[in-house]
Amino acid sequence: MKVYYIFKIKKEFIDLYKDTPSVLFNILRNIYYLDKSEVDYGYNLFKQLTLPIEKNKLDRDLFIKFHQEIPYSKRKDVHYINNLYRNEISRLVVNNSFLKLEVEQNYSSFFNILKEEDNNLFACSFQKTDFFFIT
Repeated sequence: MKVYYIFKIKKEFIDLYKDTPSVLFNILRNIYYLDKSEVDYGYNLFKQLTLPIEKNKLDRDLFIKFHQEIPYSKRKDVHYINNLYRNEISRLVVNNSFLKLEVEQNYSSFFNILKEEDNNLFACSFQKTDFFFIT
């Protein structure tokens, strides 16, 4: 299973790192793996790079777009896609500062919807060293 953390990046950092996304990934990975004693430093750096996510709006928009489709369901704060025809199992959790997407394969239908919602999103899989702008 692959776990993607998706962040809403500030426009000035997208412009700065659009040609070198590996630099942005390394910054976020260093924040992710910071020692607990450096939490304040990591939090301040994270807040400089990212924008908050409108959790309630995104939750509602996802539900409205998917609720009539058979492979979609939502339980509490988790959105599920279980599409056997496309061999897709995905889980998305929306938080105020990031999205967490768990996928069983290399693709998720959530990427298409997130791309429509916001063009400032950057996805990282820290364990698999995979990263990209969702465009």
